Amino acid sequence: MSLAALLERAGDRAIEHAPLGARTTYRVGGRARVLLTLTRAQELEELGPLMLQSGLPVLCVGNGSNLLVAEGEHEVLAVHLEGDLSLLAVTDGAPGAVVTAGAGLDLPVAARRLARDGVVGFEWAVGVPGTFGGAVAMNAGGHGSDLATSVLDATVWRDGVLETWSKERLALGYRTSALRDGDVVLSVRLALARGESALAEARLGEIVRWRREHQPGGANAGSVFRNPPDDVAARLIELAGAKGLRYRSASVSEKHANFIQADPDGLAGDVFELIVMVRERVRECSGVTLVAENRFVGFGGDA
Repeated sequence: MSLAALLERAGDRAIEHAPLGARTTYRVGGRARVLLTLTRAQELEELGPLMLQSGLPVLCVGNGSNLLVAEGEHEVLAVHLEGDLSLLAVTDGAPGAVVTAGAGLDLPVAARRLARDGVVGFEWAVGVPGTFGGAVAMNAGGHGSDLATSVLDATVWRDGVLETWSKERLALGYRTSALRDGDVVLSVRLALARGESALAEARLGEIVRWRREHQPGGANAGSVFRNPPDDVAARLIELAGAKGLRYRSASVSEKHANFIQADPDGLAGDVFELIVMVRERVRECSGVTLVAENRFVGFGGDA
């Protein structure tokens, strides 16, 4: 079997030479050899063996809110989930509610729906512009909470096998998990509480206002670096004099030093070089080597 077999079977679900950087929140970068859109879990039974035999590494792409793609075309099979794989369901259970979310569903959309329906404890996610699949892979979090706080289990496709992974097997840590490149998260179950919808919606409003006040808009991927133990990456970047630093079409935000923004029609390579520059300045200034949260496609080495 080869890539041709996958393309033939997938039909219009597969797009060759597809824009990939444009799907990221940096809005810059190159293409994927193939973009495959899946709408139902059963499609992995049909196409999964051909995906494995295609010769292309699998790259899951949600909103691209943590992804930087180099210019040019990359020999990857990008997989995007929508349709039935972006649904939300709530069932009552002890002590509150069990939420099942498709991996293609946006976190802010889910946060607003749940708050409106009186399901509380997920308000923090209104400010995280990713999908549930990416949130599981990196244990997304913010405002004092993260996915690990409420996750029960997740449905994961790995090497052609579809399984339910327990919270223990997922091994969610600070922006880490046991998932690896090529794994496809299809859905996740959360244990949340019932509460007052008005209070939850007020909390949503507070978070949105805070983020607008303290974080920049525009083309960025949120926090570039993880916070090191007992410190804050933004503080170290400011201390190193890198706040506002520019490299060609990329700049460190003047509003939040751990955000890098790409100019319209800028280059992903400029963003990557700036990430490297910032990390080096921090290392020279404080002796701390910052670890990037961003994922990189097509670059020779990680920042």
